[in-house]
Amino acid sequence: MKLANLKDATDTASFAEALKRGLGKNQGLYFPTQIPALHNIEEVLAMPFVERSIHILSALLGDEMEQELTDIVQHAFTFAAPVVEVNEKISVLELFHGPTLAFKDFGGRFMAQCLARLTNDDPVTILTATSGDTGAAVAHAFHGIDNINVVILFPKGKISPLQEKLFTTLGGNIHTVAVEGDFDACQTLVKTAFDDPEVREGLHLNSANSINISRLLAQVCYYFEALSQIPQHQREALVVAVPSGNFGNLTAGMIAKAMGLPIKRFIAATNLNDTVPRYLKTGQWEPKPTQATMSNAMDVSQPNNWPRIEALFEKGYVDKSALRGESVDEDYTQIAVRQLAQQGYTSEPHAAVAYRALSHDLGEGETGLFLATAHPAKFRETVENVLGQPISLPQALANVASKDSLAESLPNDYQLLKQHMIALLKS
Repeated sequence: MKLANLKDATDTASFAEALKRGLGKNQGLYFPTQIPALHNIEEVLAMPFVERSIHILSALLGDEMEQELTDIVQHAFTFAAPVVEVNEKISVLELFHGPTLAFKDFGGRFMAQCLARLTNDDPVTILTATSGDTGAAVAHAFHGIDNINVVILFPKGKISPLQEKLFTTLGGNIHTVAVEGDFDACQTLVKTAFDDPEVREGLHLNSANSINISRLLAQVCYYFEALSQIPQHQREALVVAVPSGNFGNLTAGMIAKAMGLPIKRFIAATNLNDTVPRYLKTGQWEPKPTQATMSNAMDVSQPNNWPRIEALFEKGYVDKSALRGESVDEDYTQIAVRQLAQQGYTSEPHAAVAYRALSHDLGEGETGLFLATAHPAKFRETVENVLGQPISLPQALANVASKDSLAESLPNDYQLLKQHMIALLKS
């Protein structure tokens, strides 16, 4: 597999190189120079999930990791991604059946399995920022893996308490830092660290954010899994609404479409942080200050993965008409949670944003699918306040609810973070 830096086409990498580097020169994103088209899509959709995922990833990776790929996928994808009908026109793809109850388990576990086989026992430091679910998925995927340390930055007081407990209570090779700032500040700290040779080379940095190409490729697989569960006569008119923050999830879906998956179009569903919906309507890229919302994992005003979607347009893999943007405010998010509950489906705010955008935009003759990216219990307080009734905790959350956080608190100051990481990881 050959990838090129979207900021510097001369900076190329294999999959293994891009996986280990994370970012390219000038903080550029790696992206495939070619996206393979799959033939006999109906036969592909008829395969079991794991077998199909091996087939898809093998097409993407080419001759890389041929011997290890089957074992990697079998270890990474050990849980289901069911499609559940909400009403006659709309269904939901549930991506929260993994160990940390979030869609990022797919990418996190695939990346961890790949990296564990590529380190050659050399020490690696994973540095990543999270607005919620990435932290838990990455922490659990890498917890206990020899020679890999993980440092996770998160915005202090801006993610749900149960989300935080899932990754700040592990200890061992998992180190967590509560940053006094928003998610964009955490992202900036990560980028600054990668631009600092002393830290990047001295600590052998890698990033497990959705900017890492391995995460994206893993996520392509569950879009095929979703279509395999949609009745054949509905596939060509399928509209998929993706709750969008850093836009890795949507990028993966559009890669799937580029490979031949018959999705009619996508909706980029955002909360009040509506940079992309405004851009799609006006053509002007004008990020505003990040606003805190109840769908906090999407509180991102400058999504890092957007250049990859632009690349898909520019290279002609996906037509711009296949993407629309919808912004959903706090009132409509709450209304959507209640509407879903009235139809017998309990949702959390991120999926509710996608449901609202989809139901508002769905046209005549179209069938809708929205993505549920986290278990509603991860946002227990919000969901209970909106619905006025208690929801039960799944065992994974009940196990950590009473544990103490091991996170360190730091101001939004790169030099202090640098000192902390060097002292922590070289001690």
